[in-house]
Amino acid sequence: MVFDRIVHNRTADAIVHQIEELILQGVLRTGDRLPSERDLAKTLDVSRPILRQALKTLEERDLIVARHGGGTFVADVIGTVFSEPIVRLFERHPSAVFDYLDFRCEIEQVTSALAAARATTADREILTHLIEKMQAAHESGAFDEEAEIDVEFHHAIGEAAHNIVLLHTLRGCYRLLADGVFFSRARLYQSVEARDRLIEQHRAIYSAIMAGDPDAARLAARGHMSYVEGTLREIQRVGAWEEVAERRLSRLNPKPATRKPVPPTRSKARAAPSGRRTAAPPTVSTPASGPSE
Repeated sequence: MVFDRIVHNRTADAIVHQIEELILQGVLRTGDRLPSERDLAKTLDVSRPILRQALKTLEERDLIVARHGGGTFVADVIGTVFSEPIVRLFERHPSAVFDYLDFRCEIEQVTSALAAARATTADREILTHLIEKMQAAHESGAFDEEAEIDVEFHHAIGEAAHNIVLLHTLRGCYRLLADGVFFSRARLYQSVEARDRLIEQHRAIYSAIMAGDPDAARLAARGHMSYVEGTLREIQRVGAWEEVAERRLSRLNPKPATRKPVPPTRSKARAAPSGRRTAAPPTVSTPASGPSE
């Protein structure tokens, strides 16, 4: 159950506190729809007027959004760890991707080690569910789905670390990744060899967390991020080669010029704008020698 019955102090403040905690702990995520007013009041065991007061407070705090006729949803409380102008700069200057990967390499090591030390039984069930889904997508060749589960898997590791500041920082970083600000994750999965390596690395991180071995988890996370960085550098290098080679090829084999339409013969009379007919211009002969004057 996501929501707990309020046993004591059935006030709007108690409801607000519980829902804020659920958002803070990452149980309720951006875009999650809350139960209907009637169902939520029944679950919490509070009156509907008190619930309405609590929801109004949460909306004023920009934690939930009520859509007319569409229900109530958790607001976008994550955003990104960077302001909008700097995100746009990242998009226009792709060299920032490797600084991002440096940061990710360090933070993923810390997160995986904490997850190995702190993961609960429920955390392990979630990670097992995701690694099995990732394996199934891998075996079926659904690389788009596999790439999506990849991000969700790292989300789950962040949740298993049980550090709310780290959790929301990671979510902001993964938002940039999901939005393709730094690079397209799908590009990594277009290579069969890369996909095989990535599933192996994810399984290594998973196994270390399940074994409760922080050192192994840290090492596996480091190896994973180092491989991602190296692969992206290779993709970027090969892409640059291809661009240069295409330019060279275009010089050797330029596209044929577009043929101009053949003008109409001038031996026949043409109608002048006034309707009068004009004769074709006389042929001018060029002297055999000497410049024309």
